[in-house]
Amino acid sequence: MLFRAITIALTISLSTEVSAGIVPSNRSTGTFNNPVLWEDLADLDVFRVDDAWYYSASTMHYSPGAPILRSYDLVNWEYIGHSVPTLEWSSKYNLTNNERAYVKGIWASTMRYRASNKKWYWLGCIESSKTYVYTAPAVTGPWSLASTINTCFYDAGLFIDDDDTMYVAYGNTRLSVAQLSPDGLSMVKTQQVYSSPGNIGTLEGSRMYKRNGQYYIFTTKPANAEYVLKASSPFGSYSIKILANSLAPPAAGGGNPHQGGIVDTPNGDWYYMAFEDAYPGGRIPVLAPITWGSDGFPVLTLSNGRWGVTYPMPMPAHPLPLTTGTDSFSGTALNHQWEWNHNPDVTKFTVNDGLTLKTATVTNDLYAARNTLTHRIHGPISTATIVMDTTNMADGDRAGLSLFRDQSAWIGVLSDGGVLKVGMVNSITMDGSWRTTNTGRTVATADAPKGTIYLRCNVNINPGAGRTGTFSYSTDGTNFKNMGTAFTLTNDWRYFIGYRWGIFNYATKALGGSVKVSSFTQDVS
Repeated sequence: MLFRAITIALTISLSTEVSAGIVPSNRSTGTFNNPVLWEDLADLDVFRVDDAWYYSASTMHYSPGAPILRSYDLVNWEYIGHSVPTLEWSSKYNLTNNERAYVKGIWASTMRYRASNKKWYWLGCIESSKTYVYTAPAVTGPWSLASTINTCFYDAGLFIDDDDTMYVAYGNTRLSVAQLSPDGLSMVKTQQVYSSPGNIGTLEGSRMYKRNGQYYIFTTKPANAEYVLKASSPFGSYSIKILANSLAPPAAGGGNPHQGGIVDTPNGDWYYMAFEDAYPGGRIPVLAPITWGSDGFPVLTLSNGRWGVTYPMPMPAHPLPLTTGTDSFSGTALNHQWEWNHNPDVTKFTVNDGLTLKTATVTNDLYAARNTLTHRIHGPISTATIVMDTTNMADGDRAGLSLFRDQSAWIGVLSDGGVLKVGMVNSITMDGSWRTTNTGRTVATADAPKGTIYLRCNVNINPGAGRTGTFSYSTDGTNFKNMGTAFTLTNDWRYFIGYRWGIFNYATKALGGSVKVSSFTQDVS
């Protein structure tokens, strides 16, 4: 029997919507604002190990994949690594030989720590085919492929029982539970445990838990509701109840919070973290407390009948370094916020107190160019600036800063016949099969000196249509000149990943040129 669970377990007097342009709080006080991190971190899997929480997300064709974030209060988060060092399942993930893997790769996947062998596990089904299991001795790695299972655990949720048996809940509409081998690297058995009736429809995004001897599978009806299955055995039989249904979102203009999972605190409190569709920026995490009803099902804590914007902190605030600010590419490795568009050619870049990008592809197509380095845009309104040295650009090279998605634009330096121009290019597009349909149109140029140039973009990724980005440049870092026209972002969901910053350098004539990026700065307003 289906129940509607909208009981308000706490009385909280709050504003109920994040207005456009309002930045979530720093969470250093007794309350926090949703979203907890205004960045595209979809298909989340969140869990606790001792006094820390960990967060894994989907990344599609970006490499390395499956970022790992850590928090000590469920609100302030830091990037600490990736579970999938390289997308090694097919050559198409290298973006070579006219192959590409846009919107393939890592969809909803799962991660857990197993205390019995002190090993971390990540697993995910790739392209609805096989499931790949990666393991590591520490959460920060090194991670490596440990096994391949010839069953697709679609939208998988890994669960480790009290007796150390490992299970995976998975599936679309017909939901199953698989039992894994003692080492967690193969499947012992699988059994369908629930078939969604017509009045509910599609269910996916499974996450599996146990509380007070009862097994739970959280599953989503995309893109507006979350259901909970409950049983006394991993293999059922399961009853079902709704947890969240078409709730108004914290970020105005976005979708209904759905798909995610629950976590507890050392104090015994429980929270549900979901994501809100917030295109053009992607899918952003929101957090709310839950309580448990007398029937054993969870009850979401609402504010005036909707997902609250502000709640009390789950734990004493533990601020961490912000995900915004300046990255000077110090040391010899990229920090964990960066991901490449497809696997990079590792011979064509270096990090050594600055990022040197050698041209890696001869093309006139940004979507075919290897080694575009991407960074999530922090909402709701953000400005990114790169400082780039053009001294070693070759004839025909194109290098700069992009708003990167299936409809893209950029500001950059064009090197032609020994003359450098700074230009703005828009109308870079792909179709619904992720094939390039337009390589772009140069709408404005200006003379550029050889040497240091500052490239900037300001963008509004508040949820909704008609959001824009504007480009500018400077030769002294102080006086910026606008370049081109405002670029209108698409808020269509079908590319799944939201807009990102993309730093690129590609050749249109021959390889050999390079640029050095000495810093990337992202400021939020």
